[in-house]
Amino acid sequence: MGFSLLPKMKIKFLKSKNGAIELSTGTMVIIILSMIVLVLAVFFIQKIFFLGTSAVDIVDAEIQNQIQQLFAEEGRKVAVYPTSREITLKKGDTPKGFAFSVKNTDVTSAEFTYNVEASDVTKCGTSFTEETADNFLLGGSGNFALGPGSSLDFPVLVRFVIPETAPPCPIVYRLEIQKGVVPYSDVNIFVTIK
Repeated sequence: MGFSLLPKMKIKFLKSKNGAIELSTGTMVIIILSMIVLVLAVFFIQKIFFLGTSAVDIVDAEIQNQIQQLFAEEGRKVAVYPTSREITLKKGDTPKGFAFSVKNTDVTSAEFTYNVEASDVTKCGTSFTEETADNFLLGGSGNFALGPGSSLDFPVLVRFVIPETAPPCPIVYRLEIQKGVVPYSDVNIFVTIK
């Protein structure tokens, strides 16, 4: 009787030991899956917030649709995307910027010109000038013709090339549009270099 009791105790001990191994493996799987979900959640939240101020690198159909929706508002002469007019750029990154379109609200055809220039660089240090900030621009000026009541078929893309030597600071650029020789509209664009 004493011998038959001992083997049963060993089996019970082995079963509880296996149970402990299964519990720790299950716990580790849950912890790993929780960490993956947490990392993905942080990534997607960061991506969503970054999209609000992301710079435009190409003008695609979605941007064109957004700009056309902005023109649906009565009296709007210029539409800018991103609509916040706030752009965050990284030093040394590929050229990115903003897109804009113009609507001719008059009943006659007209020739339009546009020019983008830095208007405030005071937060970038005393040695940084507006001319230096203007050197970051690609496509900062141009012209186009519009018929009566029409807008650009393809929005204009203005890009910024930010060198590694640029200071991390906010710069205010001004987009000025003229109809012939008469000012038509102007818009501030807020660029933050990181």
